[in-house]
Amino acid sequence: MQPPDSVQFRIIGSDDRVHGPVELPVLVDWLREGRVTGDTWVHASQQDAWSKASRLAELRFFFERRASAGGKSPAPDGSAVQLADLRKVKVLANLTDAQLQRFLTYTEVQTLPARATVVKRGDHGDAIYIVLRGELRVSLPSSGQERVLTTLGPGDFFGEVSLFDHGPRSADVAAYSTSTLLRFSSASFDRLAVEAPDIAASILLCMGKTLASRIRADNKRYLSSVAFNEALGD
Repeated sequence: MQPPDSVQFRIIGSDDRVHGPVELPVLVDWLREGRVTGDTWVHASQQDAWSKASRLAELRFFFERRASAGGKSPAPDGSAVQLADLRKVKVLANLTDAQLQRFLTYTEVQTLPARATVVKRGDHGDAIYIVLRGELRVSLPSSGQERVLTTLGPGDFFGEVSLFDHGPRSADVAAYSTSTLLRFSSASFDRLAVEAPDIAASILLCMGKTLASRIRADNKRYLSSVAFNEALGD
């Protein structure tokens, strides 16, 4: 028995028969197998309406990826985003497979070569970035040189404060190796909050816990620094 809030999909197949109901992961499999095309009529239980697959928000990401690949499906060699990649991200950890698939439709995949700049200190911020593959370095200029603050790898994210205040970036971030990122803009987050509030709420809750943990760690380092300086003063 399916949960009452589970979104179900039906399609009108090439045999002019209705198939389903199925959940989003199965619908995506049908798309990859060619059973669903852009012109296939799909019924979504959440909207209780029929629409062409190419117009369905949950599938938009896959059709855009296919168009950018010259009409081909994303290759299974790692260029496509896998759910396993998203499972490494703490702020997405509580989402179901169907919710992760839908979340992807609100994001933009970016592949960057080594040494490419993602953001620069002082730039206007309007997006959070999630690292799927590769390695990035966060740095600040110091005495004419680059001072590396930390490195980021798969599952890490940065720029989350920009979702709320659109303020300037606090550091430079650049790819150390070829890297794949998900860019999730503040405008996309606003749409997600309206169209899929359950997903937005889960992300916000996890993001709040992560930020709280970072603040506690910063406070601990600050107090340790104060205690050390006081000890030197004695």
